[in-house]
Amino acid sequence: MFESIQGLLDEHSELQDQLADPAVHADQALARKLGRRYAELGRIVDAHNRWAALDEDLEAAREMAGEDPELAAEVPVLEGQLAAAQERLRRLLIPRDPNDGRNVIIEVKGGEGGDEAALFAGDLLRMYTRYAESRGWKTELLSANESDLGGYKDVQMAIKQSSNDPAEGVYARLKFEGGVHRVQRVPVTESQGRIHTSAAGVLVLPEVDEPEEVEISQNDLKIDVYRSSGPGGQSVNTTDSAVRITHLPTGIVVAMQNEKSQLQNREAAMRVLRSRILAHEQEKIDAANSDIRKSQIRTMDRSERIRTYNYPENRVADHRTGYKAYNLDAVMNGDLEPVVQSAIELDEQARLDAIGADE
Repeated sequence: MFESIQGLLDEHSELQDQLADPAVHADQALARKLGRRYAELGRIVDAHNRWAALDEDLEAAREMAGEDPELAAEVPVLEGQLAAAQERLRRLLIPRDPNDGRNVIIEVKGGEGGDEAALFAGDLLRMYTRYAESRGWKTELLSANESDLGGYKDVQMAIKQSSNDPAEGVYARLKFEGGVHRVQRVPVTESQGRIHTSAAGVLVLPEVDEPEEVEISQNDLKIDVYRSSGPGGQSVNTTDSAVRITHLPTGIVVAMQNEKSQLQNREAAMRVLRSRILAHEQEKIDAANSDIRKSQIRTMDRSERIRTYNYPENRVADHRTGYKAYNLDAVMNGDLEPVVQSAIELDEQARLDAIGADE
C-alpha cells in the first residue's frame, strides 16, 4: 500500500503551487475541489513525515544501543510509536468515498408508531442539530411537515461545514446515519405507562456543490403547484405556492411547501432533487462494484434497522457496529461522536480487510 505514497506527495506539492495561483480562485468550484484534495493529502503528508522521522530515529537508536544504555531503552518505545504511526498512515491511504467532503441534506421521517414516531423524528432532528452545533456546522431547515402533537411526519435539513478536509466533512461523519432508528419508551399518549416501540427513517444525501454537477433537462421534469397545508389540514396560505417536482427518468419526487413563495419552494425542491439524483447515481456505481458495496456499512435508504434508543434503560445500541452505551440522554442532546466514530472505524476496517484480501 505504501508504494503509492510518493505520487501522493508529489500531487500535494503540485496542488500547493496551484492554490497559490490567484487565477485558480477565480473559479470557486475549482478552488473548492482543489482545496478539498489538498486538505485530504495534507493528512497523509503529515502522517508520512511522522512515520519517516520515527523510522530514522529507531534505526539510529538501534545502531547506538550497544554503546548507550539510554538509547537501548528507547528502542522498544520507538518501535511502539513507529507501529502506531504506520497504522495511522495505512488507514489514511484507504481510498476515500468521493462524496466525503460534501455538505448533506438529511431527511427524517416518522415511521411505525403514528404520533409517537413523529415525536421521535423531532427528537432525532434535534439530536443532529445539536451534534452539528458541537462541530461548528451550520444548519438550515428546508422543509417540515409537522404532526398534530408536535414532532414531524417528515422534515429535511441541510447541514454545512467550513472545513475543506474530507475526513472532517459532514457527509464523511453522517453518511452512516441512514436507516431505521427504533425507539422504546412510554409515549406521551400512553395512560397506562406501557413501553411502546416506534421508528423513524433517516436518509442522508450528499449535497451538490454546483447545479452544473448534475445535469437535469427541463423536459425530464413534471412540475405541479398546489396550495400549502399544515397540521390538521388547515391552509397555510391562499396561493398555489407549494411545489411538487417529479424527475421522470428516475421517478424521484420532491415536494416543498415551507416558503411562502412558489419560486423559493421550487429552488429548494431542485436543491433536494439534485442531491437525490447524485445519491441515485452513486447507488448504481456501488451496485456495479460489489467489493466497494460490501466494504461500506452506509445505506442510501431507510429500510435497514441500524440503531435502538431505549429510554427506560437510558441505552443506545448500534446494531451494525455493536456499540452500546448507557448515556442516551447525552446522545439525544447531541453527544453523538462516539456512536459516529464506531461506524467510521468499522467501515475503515472493512476497507482495510478488502485491500488485504486483494494483495
